[in-house]
Amino acid sequence: MNPVLIIILVILSVDFIFNRWLDNLNMKSWSSDIPPEAEGIYDEERYKKAREYHLAHHRLSQITSWFSFLLSITLLLTVFFGRVDSFLRIYTDNPVLLSLLFFGSLGFISDIISMPFSLYVIFVIEEKFGFNKMTWKTFLADKLKTYLLAIVIGGGLLALLTYIYTLTGASFWLYALGVITLFMVFSLMFYTSLILPLFNKLTPLAEGELKEAIKNYCNKAGFNLSNLFVIDGSKRSSKANAFFSGLGKRKKIILFDTLVEKHTTDELVAVLAHEVGHYKKKHIRTNLVLGLVQTTIMLFLLSLFLNSESLSLALGASVPSFHINILAFGLLYSPLSEATGLLMNYISRKHEYEADAFATETFSGDPMKSALKKLSADNLSNLTPHPLYIFFHYSHPTLVQRLRAIDKITSDRKN
Repeated sequence: MNPVLIIILVILSVDFIFNRWLDNLNMKSWSSDIPPEAEGIYDEERYKKAREYHLAHHRLSQITSWFSFLLSITLLLTVFFGRVDSFLRIYTDNPVLLSLLFFGSLGFISDIISMPFSLYVIFVIEEKFGFNKMTWKTFLADKLKTYLLAIVIGGGLLALLTYIYTLTGASFWLYALGVITLFMVFSLMFYTSLILPLFNKLTPLAEGELKEAIKNYCNKAGFNLSNLFVIDGSKRSSKANAFFSGLGKRKKIILFDTLVEKHTTDELVAVLAHEVGHYKKKHIRTNLVLGLVQTTIMLFLLSLFLNSESLSLALGASVPSFHINILAFGLLYSPLSEATGLLMNYISRKHEYEADAFATETFSGDPMKSALKKLSADNLSNLTPHPLYIFFHYSHPTLVQRLRAIDKITSDRKN
């Protein structure tokens, strides 16, 4: 058996076993009794519902993980990817067209296979627990738009990168880095202007008490905010959220309509202050830079393997090719990707603490805490996830951790 294939199979197996163990460990961390930290957040009935909600997702995750793992192993051992490559070469030997057809075919097949699981999550689990607001019409429209975007943006980017590789060879990674950097910056600047409106309606926040309170806060905090929108998140789910996007004059703060509906004016200002904190602390730029560093490392390593015959043979291809070697490299790179993901999650949790601190210092800690508690209860959040699960998977601190940090800031300010 090809040594590269053996390494890939070992990586997939270790990752599968570890994540199943971690998921089970996290589920067992739930207590049948309401933990002391949940007092005032969940009543007994709501806490029981939250546990059932996470248990339903956990059970489905076990099924989908086993299915995905066994399918991946089967496809690798039966050299499925090499067979697809050989089949496509009957019709074309153009490297750009081959890459588009190869990844387009795999992406479409993968989406069709995973669709029943996605439908079960949306229309069974989320529906059962009162979150789903999506209709079949919206689901199908979203799917069609996603396909079109994948073809236009994803296909265009893949075609350009493949063409660059055919022209530059060993120095491919430098040119690819330039293209991806421009794409990342463009996405950050224009996502909420060009992509998001295809799926959701963005409405400027109406004049009134809330907008006046936000204006007063922004003036006090020295933050120039001209783009504040409400998004129709209730079109798909009753869950609430808010986020910051863009840089410079393109910066926007987006509040979900479900957030505006369920929270007081002070709570909403506190949530906005948290988002302003991300901007003031330069978290958006930091994440962009870190993302580019990750991309640089990945592309450089990829350039060392793109001409490798061993990678192509490992997946059953008869000749080295750009698309086959990218797929094989992606499987080999996954442990390093997991490691960098751990670092990014750690930095993200740190950023959340800093944004909470900014909101507490420039506005108030009490409405921030109240908003976090409401969000947690409304979204049926797990209040006591296992520490290891937090370390590997959480991009935000837990509710209890955030509440304690806010209390410490408030206490330090009083002293």
